[in-house]
Amino acid sequence: MTRENETARIHPLMSAETNVQRIMWTGTAWFAVAAGSAAIVLGMLLSSGWRPAQLPDDLQVLWWVGSVLVVLSVGLIGWSGCPILEVDVPTASRNKSRTMQLGTMFFIIGGAVAMFAVLLGPAA
Repeated sequence: MTRENETARIHPLMSAETNVQRIMWTGTAWFAVAAGSAAIVLGMLLSSGWRPAQLPDDLQVLWWVGSVLVVLSVGLIGWSGCPILEVDVPTASRNKSRTMQLGTMFFIIGGAVAMFAVLLGPAA
């Protein structure tokens, strides 16, 4: 018995088919939320006159690292929610689960790092 079959036998909600369907739906919603929240935060910062160049060099590097992680996370979450399966369902289930988890982690860490750099920077 494969691990996938054993997991499905334990609980039907964890079958590969159910998991892929769930991730494609929730991944789409999370993509919209992640892209929208990043756009709102950055839009508010930029509209207030703030620019990354106002930060000291070390904080600029920190801000750009955090920003790149956020951009990467939005791409990973978007790929997870894409309704196209690149391979068979069990492999897609594993891949979409991993990219969703990694994308969520990058979004949280990248957003925290970027905002930490902003907060440590000079007051406007």
